[in-house]
Formats: sequence, C-alpha cells, structure tokens
Amino acid sequence: MSYEKEKQVAIAAAVTAAQLCEQVRRDLPEAMEKTDKSPVTVADYGSQAVICTTLAREFPDDPLVAEENATALRELEMTDQLTKVTCYVNELIAEATPKSVLEWIDRGCGDVGPRYWTLDPIDGTKGFLRQEQYAIALALVEGGDVKVGVLACPALPLESGEIGALFVAVRGSGATVQPLSGGEARVIHVQRGEDPTYFRLIESVESSHGDSDLQNQVALAAGITAPSLQMDSQAKYGVVALGQAAVYMRLPSPKNPDYRENIWDHAAGAIIVEEAGGRVTDMYGEPLNFSLGRKMLNNRGVIASNGIIHPRLLSVLQEKTKIVKFCKEEENK
Repeated sequence: MSYEKEKQVAIAAAVTAAQLCEQVRRDLPEAMEKTDKSPVTVADYGSQAVICTTLAREFPDDPLVAEENATALRELEMTDQLTKVTCYVNELIAEATPKSVLEWIDRGCGDVGPRYWTLDPIDGTKGFLRQEQYAIALALVEGGDVKVGVLACPALPLESGEIGALFVAVRGSGATVQPLSGGEARVIHVQRGEDPTYFRLIESVESSHGDSDLQNQVALAAGITAPSLQMDSQAKYGVVALGQAAVYMRLPSPKNPDYRENIWDHAAGAIIVEEAGGRVTDMYGEPLNFSLGRKMLNNRGVIASNGIIHPRLLSVLQEKTKIVKFCKEEENK
C-alpha cells in the first residue's frame, strides 16, 4: 500500500490542530505555569477533537487510541471549559457544537487492533506552557508496525529560519520535513558522520522522564563528548531525523523503574527517525512493540539514534546496567 490518502489526511489534521494549539498558546496569560492551567486542557481537548473528527470522516472504521477523553468535560463544573474548547474548535470547523466536540474527543477512546491510529494531541505540555517545544503526534499502526507518522512541531526552528516544522514519514518511502506554515517538503537523513556540532545526545527537559545520569554516562562512554541538548516532546525525534543530534535516549527513571511508555509518546517519532535512516529500539535492542495495548508492555526505555552509533550505545548500556545491578546486589549483602 502507498498510504497516500492516510498521509494526506494525517497532515491536514495535524496542521489544523497545530493552528488551534498556537491560538490557545497566544491566549495564555503570563506565568501560566504557576497559576491556572485550564488553557492547556483547552488545547489538549481542542487538538484531539479536530483530529478525531477528521479521521472519523475519512476512515470511519479505523479506531483511534488517544491520550485524552471527555469524561471531565462532561461534569457540570466544567461547562465553561467545554464552552472554551468549542469556541476554539468552531473557529476551524464551523459545525462544532458542545455535543459534537464531546463526541469527537471520545472517539479517541478506541482500542489497539490490527489497524488503528494513535494520537498525542499535545506532547510536551510543560514546553507548551513555557512557549518552548511541543508536538502534535499522529501515527497509523498496522500489524503492530507504524506505517505513517506525522509530527507537527510549531515552535521548532528550521535551517531556513522559519519557525514551525512538519515531519512526515511513510514506511518504505523515507521521511521529509517542511515548514508548518506551508512550502516544499525536503527529504531528511540522520547524521552519518560525527560532526562535533551535532554529535550529541538529546534528552527530555524533565528529569522525571528518564535517567539523565545514566543517559549521559552511556553517551560519553560511546564517544559523545558534547554537552547534551534538552528539549520537550517528540520534537526530539525530529532533531535526530534532521541530523542535529546523534541519539535520543529515554531510559527508565530510578524513581519509577517499572514504568512502560505510552504508544502515543513514540509511534510517530519512531517512524520518522527510522525512515530518515536511523534506528529505534528499547534499551535492550528490541524493536518497539505497538501491538499490545496503550502501553509498550514488552519494552523498557527508548533509544533513537543515527543507527551507526546504536550498537555501541547498546553495548555500553549493557555493561553499565550490569555494573549497577552488581553494585546493588553487593549493597544488599
């Protein structure tokens, strides 16, 4: 299959959702991260509503597994919030009503199946609040394999100087980037050399999202000496795909070692790096499995790289984790 229709529909949906999110973000009051966080909910819900109704119209038989649901919005005390969400959606979809918006959002409560879509309507909430990086991430999965991935990153700068990037990948057809505002798409490739400017690790801003100490130890032992770059959201996958970082690591936090990643946090980004010539696995070198439910139950951690450095990273990580395990066992004696 070419997945041309799926690709075009996903692009249109993500671009429209990005327009809504940017409008909400322009309306955020100052110091939003320290006060009322309601506009973030408005953006999450609005983005999901826009994408869900677009997919429902074009692919009515496809389930959608998304991060949000409309349960809270149905509560009486959330009437004002629902009104705000509807107003934002209505600016882009004229027929939107409170009732239809609730229905559209809840279309994201589907189940993982042989073919389904997965969506994170705003990935990187704190980045969204700080006026930094966030992403709208949408992917089509068939037989547990991601076939189409779209990442809209409204705050990510391109080499041209334009702000806002749209990454698109179709399995077997490569990956592209173009300005989110429109323009020609260009094929992208991961870093093939070891340019000191971009031969670096990229990781989450939030320390709770991973094990930053171990991630940096592994990167250094694998030959990466440049300071790591910190960024919110799946925009990190886009940076690796553009060749502006050699590896993105998200290893389990010591505070939550049994955590399993959500499918919507990685599906779109993973295919974009892979189709740009990179490699994406868990911390044991296993492919990410998107067939088991809302969580990647058989995977721990995520490593996305330019591919060349991947075996080195896995080897170093294996040795590091053996050492850590040995030291803990010795402490417990």
